[in-house]
Amino acid sequence: MKKIIAMLVVLALAASLAALAEGTLYDEVLARGSLIIGTEGMWSPWTYHDLDTDELVGFDVEVGKAICEKLGVAAEFSEAPWDDILAALDSKRDDTMINGVEVTEQRAEKYDFTTPYCYVRTALVVRGDNEDIQSFEDLNGRTTANSIGSTYMTLAESYGAIAEGVDTLDETMQMVLSGRAEATLNAVDSVGDYLRVHPDANIKIVALTEEASPVAIPVRKGETALVDAMNTAIEELRAEGVLSELSIKYFGDDITAEN
Repeated sequence: MKKIIAMLVVLALAASLAALAEGTLYDEVLARGSLIIGTEGMWSPWTYHDLDTDELVGFDVEVGKAICEKLGVAAEFSEAPWDDILAALDSKRDDTMINGVEVTEQRAEKYDFTTPYCYVRTALVVRGDNEDIQSFEDLNGRTTANSIGSTYMTLAESYGAIAEGVDTLDETMQMVLSGRAEATLNAVDSVGDYLRVHPDANIKIVALTEEASPVAIPVRKGETALVDAMNTAIEELRAEGVLSELSIKYFGDDITAEN
């Protein structure tokens, strides 16, 4: 009898696993009780570690937690450099990524996106004594520093820049300050946060993109149930004023509305 019961338990478990395999990613998330979220953890104020507690904090971290609370699951963060996050998403190690991901045509071909939860403009940053670069067009033939595979690297290269890959914003700024890179591109709000922390940093913003880009949450193609669930959560958080409050908390401004 014990053998029969054990066999039935094994068969039931196998059936459950088979059903789970045939289900959607959203089914898997609900069954697991957590959403695995890829994030850098080194890009203030989006996602970074508190210097006193080493706790992972930031705008995107709190947005992720708030969405997961709406979904009724725990937020499980998986930290890695930008290009490794994309690889983790592609290989199904992560369920999604919340890391200031701008929606582009190229990315939309590969991923399904939620509705945008904020909007950003890209700033062109140079050292304070650099008078040669005044616009994005001046990047032709110049050296820039940016995260590998980021929209900022792609934009720099579209203007003819020679882009050097880095892992963190601090490393990017150090390359500009030391002269190893002539410029960098990044979200204007991230640059503003860097200057608040480093008010004496010898850098300046010389240009901004005209339009703000939408920032949303990507998942693998076809996982519409998870996208729909997150969309519902995002719209509830927007209506409740939570997104605006978090934006003002971390950026000092509300970047959650298109303008």
